[in-house]
Amino acid sequence: MAPQEKTGKGKLAVVLVRGMVKVVQPVKETLAMLNLHRKNHCVVIENTSTYQGMLFKVKDYVTWGEIDDGTFQELVQKRGQLLEGRGKALEVNGKKYKRYFALNSPRKGFDRKGIKDPFSKGGTLGYRGEKMKDLLKRML
Repeated sequence: MAPQEKTGKGKLAVVLVRGMVKVVQPVKETLAMLNLHRKNHCVVIENTSTYQGMLFKVKDYVTWGEIDDGTFQELVQKRGQLLEGRGKALEVNGKKYKRYFALNSPRKGFDRKGIKDPFSKGGTLGYRGEKMKDLLKRML
């Protein structure tokens, strides 16, 4: 079963929805490669086939979807943490930020069925497309 979204230009926002307790080692390693170490942390990645394979592997723990530049700028402005010292960074407007964003729990909660069901069946997990912007605005 292949990921359902198509490869193309643009950015994907990925949010870790479930905790890391009792997670098998390959999934932990993939989440570490995505820089997702804590619940309600978000990363912004490019929409490539490599990242889509990683997302398909961790689909039972994260939710993701496309975001536009306006949402990305709002995310950096409200939740971006400046990086002090060395390390890999996210560069926006000449400033270096940490590569993840620590978000709040969403106002009015996650979706109706909670964090254990896929988005296509009324839950939170997996690919949510353009509706990712709505979730991020509730989490800012």
